[in-house]
Amino acid sequence: MEPLEKHFDLAFAAPDGIQKLRELILTLAMQGKLVPQDPKDQPASELLKAIETEKQRLVKEGKIKQPKPLPAITAEELLYELPDGWEWVRLHDYGIWKSGTTPSRTNSSYYGGDIPWVKSGEVKQGRIVETSETITQEALKSCSLDLNSIGSVLVAMYGANIGEVGVLEIEATTNQAVCACKPYLGIDNIFLVYLLTSLKQNFIGQGAGAAQPNISREKIIHTIVPLPPLAEQRRIVTKIDRLMARCDELEKLRAEGNQKRITVHTAALDRLLNAKESNDFSTAWRFITQHFGELYSVKENVAELRKAILQLAVMGKLVPQDPTDEPASELLRAIAAEKQQLIKEGKIKQPKPLPDIQSDEVPYQLPKGWEWVKLGTVLPDYQNGISKRDSIEGIERIVIRLADIKRSEIVLDNYRSIRLTDEEIEKYELIKNDILITRVNGSTDLIGNFTLVRNQAHLAYCDHFIRLRVCQDFISSTYLCKVAISSLFREQIVAKFVTTAGQKTVNQSHVSSLILPLPPLAEQYRIFAKIDQLMALCDHLDQQIDAATGKQSALLNAVMAQV
Repeated sequence: MEPLEKHFDLAFAAPDGIQKLRELILTLAMQGKLVPQDPKDQPASELLKAIETEKQRLVKEGKIKQPKPLPAITAEELLYELPDGWEWVRLHDYGIWKSGTTPSRTNSSYYGGDIPWVKSGEVKQGRIVETSETITQEALKSCSLDLNSIGSVLVAMYGANIGEVGVLEIEATTNQAVCACKPYLGIDNIFLVYLLTSLKQNFIGQGAGAAQPNISREKIIHTIVPLPPLAEQRRIVTKIDRLMARCDELEKLRAEGNQKRITVHTAALDRLLNAKESNDFSTAWRFITQHFGELYSVKENVAELRKAILQLAVMGKLVPQDPTDEPASELLRAIAAEKQQLIKEGKIKQPKPLPDIQSDEVPYQLPKGWEWVKLGTVLPDYQNGISKRDSIEGIERIVIRLADIKRSEIVLDNYRSIRLTDEEIEKYELIKNDILITRVNGSTDLIGNFTLVRNQAHLAYCDHFIRLRVCQDFISSTYLCKVAISSLFREQIVAKFVTTAGQKTVNQSHVSSLILPLPPLAEQYRIFAKIDQLMALCDHLDQQIDAATGKQSALLNAVMAQV
């Protein structure tokens, strides 16, 4: 036990350490290594004789049927050597095991009575004191249900919480997905709870493979387990209770520590984002840098830092302004002149004028040289993707699908190609710096995402996307894609999408109406270079956290292996 007591601090440091410590406590308990044996205890062999006597009495009284004999336990089935006074048994020997049933839902007289009815989802670690549904005396009599006594131990047999264990503090029935055990005399019901909890992974393994994972009463009662003397069962329960309480304290301390770091970091970022003067901004940033190591020891803070970097970028606070940059107002004049020239040459139609940006649509004041614009103002060229699925004519081209976009990057691991005519290639082929906007998707997080086309050649795209092409002389596609993942942009997209037949969609009009801050072109390049640099730092922070937690877990595993 000495190593277990000594390394609680190590378990606290490892990310999954407390859970592993709980598992180790139960493993040691069931191997007879958690508390010392007392030679004065009545051995489990005598306990088994008393249990057999109790069984026969219950059979004689008509309270249970004569149990079918189970196969004898062979030496090959034994998992480890037990202490003196312990015995290997099957769970069948621990008590009377019964599963329940679900009364017919078509018979309303079966439901709404005063008898609690436990479903598998209600069997959780702990005490069961109430149920969401009740049944009537009529259902109890007519539907092969048993009223389980207070102190009975329940095991969930189906679904996501297979192997979960609970103790009844009320008399209750169960559905067919729950197995209830009324322990025999000489079995401590809380010891049985801990024993079954230690078997959870075993039960999960037995239930794997089916559409809905499940085990059966038969599998449960056939499970081979150790049986200690009753007095030692109670000593084990007392020791486990004490150690689990310490684990609870560690979890609480860890949660409080993490929450404190998150709260402090949130406050620091708020000061940074809301700073009105450069001195306020410097003070907030200095606080973050002084406490950098502690603040960024949790991934939640790194994720928030990524968001803050993007927010600072679109607020014009990520890089300093250069007074020699040509202001965005000049970009807008050049765009207007280019638009008129293209209309004059018949290359584009006269676009419908976009509504002016209203003062209440502007979330904050921009730096000097920046302008608030709608995306449709910067002369975008849109094209929805091709809906054709196959052809026997034309030139083969890879067609980008939703499955080919991963983390806003084109990844051609398992691509599809079709043949396109020359006319279709001219219309749908992508070029460097094009942007693919996800037009249709079932996920709010993915709809309206911007994906930059980098150096991939000979690619077309399907009708789940809108292709956006902008002149790099006026606005950088890379800058646009960085702006597109900021909360400023995402909130607008989420507010605009339409849900049809379970699919969320955005169209070209939605995209054109999006409001964004337009910096000078030179500053756009400085911004996305700085974003890339800081995102690389965030990647490094995540890797550091993973490495540190991995090292702590490995150390904990090594220590636990020696216990």
